[in-house]
Amino acid sequence: MKHTGWRKPTPGLGVAEQHAQAGERVGVPKTKAFVAVKRVGAHIGLKPGDMLLLDTLAAFTQTQDWEEGRRPIVWASNAYLMEQTGFSLSALKRHARRLAEIGVICFKDSPNGKRWGRRNADGIIVEAYGFDLSPLSARVEEFEQLQAELRAERELCQQLKRRITIARRMIRTRIETAVTGALSGPWAQLNQLFEGLLAQLPKRKIASDHLAKILHRFTDLQAQVEAAYLGATTVIEAEENTERTLGTTSGQLSKNPQEMAPKRVISGPHIQTTNQPKSVIGNRLENINHASIDVYTIPEKQAASEECVSLGQTQKTPKAMDLATILQACPEFASWARNIGGFLRDWTDYNRVASQLAPMIGVSERVWNLAKDRLGPQLATTAFALVFEKHNAGEVTSPSGYLRGIVRKAGVGELHLERSFYGRLNRKAA
Repeated sequence: MKHTGWRKPTPGLGVAEQHAQAGERVGVPKTKAFVAVKRVGAHIGLKPGDMLLLDTLAAFTQTQDWEEGRRPIVWASNAYLMEQTGFSLSALKRHARRLAEIGVICFKDSPNGKRWGRRNADGIIVEAYGFDLSPLSARVEEFEQLQAELRAERELCQQLKRRITIARRMIRTRIETAVTGALSGPWAQLNQLFEGLLAQLPKRKIASDHLAKILHRFTDLQAQVEAAYLGATTVIEAEENTERTLGTTSGQLSKNPQEMAPKRVISGPHIQTTNQPKSVIGNRLENINHASIDVYTIPEKQAASEECVSLGQTQKTPKAMDLATILQACPEFASWARNIGGFLRDWTDYNRVASQLAPMIGVSERVWNLAKDRLGPQLATTAFALVFEKHNAGEVTSPSGYLRGIVRKAGVGELHLERSFYGRLNRKAA
């Protein structure tokens, strides 16, 4: 075998030898040791070629080599390792050196610099010189802890990315809806800021702390957009309320019996009020007055009834559809609900998420509470899913007003949500 020569000591090689001595004092199964190092190999600086050489060396070890008080040493020749890995001699030395500098293996050199070893009848290594894999045993707990930290970091990064995506989609939807609906606000300036943030998004993997900073910028911009959008929609709602109030007042005035009753011209002598019994003419006028009151009492009752119906107090609300149909017909709502709420099990979870999504698309708390109170939690969530889907598709520019209209239809018994849902499903299937 070729003489390996004396190696120049380095801090990395010294640390590797310390790990080897610690590894000899513990017993770790080979499988556990290699699973641990492979899970963090890329993070600690191992290249694919390094891992290939490490796997080749591991194939030479036996189970008893990894028991406490022993060292798994491999004394395979360079020629054999080159044949198994396909490396050139220089590449083989380079990968072996990196494994040792990282502290995954260490070199145990013989006095003459050659690799060799022998086992007894039980297969236990009696004496050997070559590549010592004992550092792996010593670092199993370290690698497992590192792997747990990497998994937590990865999950945090995924969570931050999802939140960034949600913020991006909400900002874009708000700005596009506002521009399409010709709402007043600094939409050009906000869109310019949004495009600037999009240009700053990383093209490759970055740490969670950097993602958190990016998310903070997006949430700040989202707050500005939401404030501008809420201000614009509040003005529109105020105008709608004013128009509705004026319309209601006008309707009430038009239904006033005294104003609506035609003036009657009575051709007869003037009857003064006296203590004498009423004349025949007086009885006739009294009967006419009673008749007129009876005639105009009916519209008043109808107006009161219509007012109660408009508030949803006299009609029975329809039943909610099944959850599976809703999620299939409203994929955008389903996606957003899962992004925000995670794993959702039943109506209670979806109602909770709907309460979080409602203000994000401009549904006021007053309207959402009205929907839940008049329709019930399940039907309110069903209606909101439809509103959310239509709003994301650009079919609804005022989600709050649209949901209020659904509540009004339910109150007069004209709500048929199943038609909308089945219609959407049919369009998707077409």
